[in-house]
Amino acid sequence: MCIRDRAAFLKYQAQTTPHPLAMEISHAEGSYIYDTNNKAYLDFVAGVSACSLGHRHPKVLEAIHTQLEKYMHVMVYGEYIQKPALELTKLLAKYYPKNIEKTYLTNSGTEAIDGALKLARRYTGRSEILAADKAYHGNTMGALSVMGYEARKQPFRPLIPDVRFLKFNAVEDLKKISSKTAAVILETIQGGAGFVQPKDDYLNKVQKRCNEVGALLILDEIQPGIGRTGTLFGFENYNCNPDIVVVGKGLGGGMPIGAFSASAKMMDCLSEKPMLGHITTFGGHPVIAAAALATLKEITNSELMHSVLEKETFIRSKLKHPLITEIRGKGLMLCALTKQADVTNKIVMEAMEQGLILFWLLYEPKAIRITPPLTISMKELEKGCDIIIKVLDKIHNNC
Repeated sequence: MCIRDRAAFLKYQAQTTPHPLAMEISHAEGSYIYDTNNKAYLDFVAGVSACSLGHRHPKVLEAIHTQLEKYMHVMVYGEYIQKPALELTKLLAKYYPKNIEKTYLTNSGTEAIDGALKLARRYTGRSEILAADKAYHGNTMGALSVMGYEARKQPFRPLIPDVRFLKFNAVEDLKKISSKTAAVILETIQGGAGFVQPKDDYLNKVQKRCNEVGALLILDEIQPGIGRTGTLFGFENYNCNPDIVVVGKGLGGGMPIGAFSASAKMMDCLSEKPMLGHITTFGGHPVIAAAALATLKEITNSELMHSVLEKETFIRSKLKHPLITEIRGKGLMLCALTKQADVTNKIVMEAMEQGLILFWLLYEPKAIRITPPLTISMKELEKGCDIIIKVLDKIHNNC
């Protein structure tokens, strides 16, 4: 990296941590990212689960180029009929459960979370929201309010009121869901907490309790959705049909997008009393929607989802080592847990030196994120796993 560029990066571009990785990118293709020294890095993170088809997938590029030749932004969301957004929402409706009929397109997953929370309050006429301990749904004020990690919320209080918490997978906490509850919002698989899956039919039990008291169930599919767990939506693995679904990340094929979806009756509440109940300028942007449509078509029309579980099995078989205590998650939403946080830090940094991109999770300091593109080949997976084992051996031998 050019020293001047690094200095400018730190001076002019706002940072999220005091010590960013600060690798300067030249280009990216397929499963690889290249720095300005033309060093290739095998990508086991996929932009934090966002680049579901890898980098610069030809069908996504073609869709973007085709749309660029027609028009870009022409009007705020929802006024004009724009074919990319229309076709994307139609295709999503095709694959959702029958009760999920309409989709509102946003610019990011966290924006979609805020929209879903507003929709739940508007539709039910109630204010209470229940979220999970160690939940992560984004960082806008609404999404931050349903974050289950107080240390990250405290500096920004007061947040939106009437938000309470339950423990994920704790059936005894379901009694907290009452006739005062507008919605329960859960990640289908808890991300920041360490890729914790629901167990013992938990999501179905939550849904039943919500139905008993007239509350809504919002499932955050921003990470597990769009094929990453071997099904198009993560909730398909867990015997559950939510009332509101939120997607993002992998839907865009590397472009910024989010969406929340619900029944027509529910979603129509946002168009009256008051009108313009939820508005956005750039949501449903035709170029972004075209990229997302191409991504969704490729994932649903190919063998990618079928191969995801095979790839999960391969990763689990390869990553066996005394320093790895557990591999959590499903499909290509995996994390390897080590015995100590400093071991995880060493692995992530040393792997980068060896040409492999790994990353951390928000709340679980011992976890190594493994969320490669769905398109990654078995040969590339083997190469990446071999680097991880090599790094683990080096650390283990120096202990």
